[in-house]
Amino acid sequence: MNEPVLSVLFITYDHERYVRRALDSVLMQKTDFDFEIVVGEDHSTDSTRQILDEYKAAYPDRIRLLYRSRNFGRPTLNVYETAMACRGRYIATLEGDDYWIDEYKLQKAVDYLEEHKDHWGCANPSLLVGDDEEELQDTSPLNMYDWKKDEYTIDDYLSSDIWPGQTASVVTRNFWKDGLYDYTVIYRAHDFIDDAWILLFTLLHGPIHRFDEKMCAWRYVMKDDGKNWNSLNIQRNKYMQETYFHVARLYWLEQYKKPGVAEKKQARYYFKLGTSVFVKHPSGESFKLFLTVLKYDLFHVMLHLPKPALTEETGAWTVGELPEVTEY
Repeated sequence: MNEPVLSVLFITYDHERYVRRALDSVLMQKTDFDFEIVVGEDHSTDSTRQILDEYKAAYPDRIRLLYRSRNFGRPTLNVYETAMACRGRYIATLEGDDYWIDEYKLQKAVDYLEEHKDHWGCANPSLLVGDDEEELQDTSPLNMYDWKKDEYTIDDYLSSDIWPGQTASVVTRNFWKDGLYDYTVIYRAHDFIDDAWILLFTLLHGPIHRFDEKMCAWRYVMKDDGKNWNSLNIQRNKYMQETYFHVARLYWLEQYKKPGVAEKKQARYYFKLGTSVFVKHPSGESFKLFLTVLKYDLFHVMLHLPKPALTEETGAWTVGELPEVTEY
């Protein structure tokens, strides 16, 4: 294959039930350009690797496999490493349990970005499906992606709690190696949250276009013993997680953008939220959260006192030795 125009950033872990559907939805894409599928496989415990080996044998020039020597417990690190291996001018993101439903999804995104040089990404609405691809009646998880306009900017991101599209819908220009920002924060700040960072990185370069039609399916599955993001996320304290992530994000963003009205509004909201968590559920952990929002959101962002040091509670900025990655 020649140098690809687009790379599919494909992340998978223990997806033996779903990964064929996801890969087939990529391979069905009809394009007038070359694209590659860069698979970041996070040392699965099931037969995911064997399935990937089968597809690699069938499509040796289309698929690149990145196998990690061990699971590091940080899917965001897998996202970063896979993104840095992508060679295309554009990157489309897909996780191994989601899939695309429009065979022209990639062509539509690239055509738009080729014609609109000021835009840095595209997104679209999603179909919400369950474990067996049945369309779910309760579509409330999609509320956070119910953006109504055809353009989404950095100001929208900072002032709204609605995003232009779920991860499987996003196609961006490949900014990962441009050196403009420290993209390693995607894995240093949080174990699991990657879509918020990908949107932020993109929007720091330019706006995202929102298509009207549904082009992807988000498999929304939550099980107590599940290993997908949704299942693991329900085991965490949602309000503490969101608050710490907010602090890490604004802390990082300050390197490149002075806090404005939107950032101060966020700081006010999360100061109240962190304080409320401590008052309603007093503990050592909630007290650490309260101290974080007190020092950062109230004293620094809102009252303009010096920026405090970022602690492990507000984001793990060092991860120690990283596992080896081998390409096949």
